[in-house]
Amino acid sequence: MSAEQILNGDDYQAKRRVTLVGSLVNVLLAIGKIIAGAVGNSQALIVDGVHSLSDLVSDALVLWAARVGSYGADLDHPYGHARIETAATVGVGALLLLVAGGFAYDAAIRMMNPEDLLTPGWIALAAAIFSVLAKEALYHYTTHVANAVRSDLIHANAWHHRSDALSSVVVIVGVGGAMAGLPWLDALAALVVALMIGAVGWRLAWHSARELVDTGLDPDELAYIGRLIDSVDGVEGHEDLRTRRMGSDTLVDVHIRVAQDISVSEGHRISDAVLLRLCREVDHVAEVLVHVDHEGITEARRSIRLPLRRRAEAELREAWGRLLDDYPHNRLILHYRDGRLDVDVILTGLPEGRTLQALAALQERLREQAAPIDYVGRIRLLAQPGS
Repeated sequence: MSAEQILNGDDYQAKRRVTLVGSLVNVLLAIGKIIAGAVGNSQALIVDGVHSLSDLVSDALVLWAARVGSYGADLDHPYGHARIETAATVGVGALLLLVAGGFAYDAAIRMMNPEDLLTPGWIALAAAIFSVLAKEALYHYTTHVANAVRSDLIHANAWHHRSDALSSVVVIVGVGGAMAGLPWLDALAALVVALMIGAVGWRLAWHSARELVDTGLDPDELAYIGRLIDSVDGVEGHEDLRTRRMGSDTLVDVHIRVAQDISVSEGHRISDAVLLRLCREVDHVAEVLVHVDHEGITEARRSIRLPLRRRAEAELREAWGRLLDDYPHNRLILHYRDGRLDVDVILTGLPEGRTLQALAALQERLREQAAPIDYVGRIRLLAQPGS
């Protein structure tokens, strides 16, 4: 993959840097807490050190997903790779839930068997306090980067750092309580923090899982986007506004209604204006698919069974016979409206001496002979000067 294929390279570098810093801190803390727990006679600190090692798995997942998720669209992934980051966020949330479950189980066992608790020393307490300070600083640094690059995945990893800090708070309470003769405080605090960690893991996993199943924006955001669409010059209304998230971006799909008598190019220009308005006014909107309609979706569906030009024109000309033989330069403009086919017959290069009365009579003949065609609505004859 070439450098040109990487989208938002600066964002990726920021994600990579914060993840590598987190990995280094986790390695040092994990080793330090396990050693301090063994020396300081604290089983809780040893378990907390193992918890820090679980952060390394999270960091590796984040680093991989941030790189792959930063790639732009390709043939196999026409909407980009941002959903890989979303899926990884689900993984981080699930990991937090597993960690929370482990803490809760350990707390329950210790509450039922307080006699199994060891009596830790000051080295364990000091290591736990240092761990809280280091992990809280890492949390704030990671959150700052997550907000800057608008990454749910980096934000999820920041909360994983905080969960490690909270687990060290559990160790502080447990060690302090054990040293003061209240060993049950350790188990109670562990259970409370386990519930907090589980709540964070559930929120992250649930939010990203909803994105994976194309959950749209909330009603207030949809209403705001709808007002922006309706404010564009030429838009007479909109229908079927749909949104979905793609990582930190939003994709929008909408049907707009324009006047029936404008050209195809004007309708396309209006759709471009809608796209530009949304991308400029809503910072997380990355792509807008605009369907241009001349009538509402319900009315348009009534025309879905009408024939296309080749068949319709053949049936009309067969019904008209030789009525247009004196007007070799003619063409038809077809209008599909509310289940009917309206036809404009355009005549150019009129023969000498043709009067308005003659053209009116021709129009009436065209209508009469096309009457047996049940899907044909209004027929209008338009004469243009020139050849």
